[in-house]
Amino acid sequence: MLLKRIWNDRLAALSLTIVGAMLLIGICAPLIAPHPPNEVNMELRYAGASWQYWLGNDHLGRCVLSRLIYGIRPSVLWVLAALIASVFVGTAVGIAAGYWRGRVDAVLMRLCDIMLSFPGYVMTLAVVGMLGPGLTNILIAFVCLKWAWFARVIRTVILPIAEADYVKFAKVLGASQLWIIVRHVLPIALPEVAVIASSAFGSMILQISGLSFLGLGIQAPHAEWGMMMNEARTVMFTRPELMLAPGIVIMVVVSSVNFLSDSLQKALDPKLMVIRSTNGMKHRYQRKEAALQQ
Repeated sequence: MLLKRIWNDRLAALSLTIVGAMLLIGICAPLIAPHPPNEVNMELRYAGASWQYWLGNDHLGRCVLSRLIYGIRPSVLWVLAALIASVFVGTAVGIAAGYWRGRVDAVLMRLCDIMLSFPGYVMTLAVVGMLGPGLTNILIAFVCLKWAWFARVIRTVILPIAEADYVKFAKVLGASQLWIIVRHVLPIALPEVAVIASSAFGSMILQISGLSFLGLGIQAPHAEWGMMMNEARTVMFTRPELMLAPGIVIMVVVSSVNFLSDSLQKALDPKLMVIRSTNGMKHRYQRKEAALQQ
């Protein structure tokens, strides 16, 4: 039902197709990439596009298209893995704080306040500065920082649910705390988790690309979109396509994720669903009335 609502929105359907295609291409990169991403051929240094190299070659004669395809893995797939880990930790903390309240809520929320009191980029740079540059350290920084934001939002969702009558009735019947959380609390919180996770996905892609552009992300010779832009900045005026290719890919992927997040929020918002249902009934009634008049 949810997928049908999203698919009825053309922009959301296009965004979902782009994101799904990127994930699939990243997983199947060894089968799809026309050349090894780290294969150096100085004879093809800064060579233009050809039938063999569709997007040309970089400063080491490497295939730009192959590096773009392999760049999906750190820029999208590994970021998605870090996002899932952050959502898992944040959801567990948010449910614990919102359901049990009391001292548990006080301790967990003060810890979240400490983590959220610092700007995200500053804390990410601090963690990377302490642990050193590299993809693994950036992903660790993401998990260490993002969980607090998720926990705070999930707690706000759980607070009214924990006081609902059906939850109290389940407690009176002697149901276990874990069963109540899994059966009654978590299903209601999942739509909110999906919305905030999808909205954070695009920002995390931009962050890892920005850090790689600064030389703090994935290190050479591995392919990553931000690092590809950094390597091409010295020839940005003579060979602008070397910067445009990864830049356009980043823009398309992040825009698709943001559009998909907006559509997901609309599809899961019960108020908007009621409004769309009311408008649909109104339009159908108007069409029937016009048909009768004719």
